[in-house]
Amino acid sequence: MNPSDIGSTSKEIQMRNKAVRVIKVLLFALVAATVLGFVVKGLWNALMPQLFGWHTLTFWQALGLLILSKIFFGGFHRHSGRNSRWKRRMRERWEHMSPEERERFRQGMRCGRRPFDRTVQP
Repeated sequence: MNPSDIGSTSKEIQMRNKAVRVIKVLLFALVAATVLGFVVKGLWNALMPQLFGWHTLTFWQALGLLILSKIFFGGFHRHSGRNSRWKRRMRERWEHMSPEERERFRQGMRCGRRPFDRTVQP
C-alpha cells in the first residue's frame, strides 16, 4: 500500500488506478502511432520513389496514410471480446451434444476426410 493511499477509500484508489491505466494506454497509443508513422514514412520513401517515381512523404502524410488504410482495410482491431463469446457459445453447445452428435459434427468439419489425410482422391 502506498503512503498516499492512507485515508483513501477503496473507491478512490480504484478511480486513481483506472486513471493511471487510461494514461498509460493513451501514452502507449501515442508512441505506437509515432513509431508506425515513421515506419510507413521510411518504407514509402525507401521504395516508392525508386520503384514508381512517386514523391516522398512527410511524417504527417505517412500518419494520414496509416489512418486512411486503417479506415479502408479495418486493421488494428482487438478481436478478443468477440472471439471469446464465440468460443464460450461453442463450448456450451458442445457440452450439450450427445456423443453421436459430437461425432457427426466432427465428420461434418472434416468434410468426409480423415484428419491430416495427405492422399489425393480422384
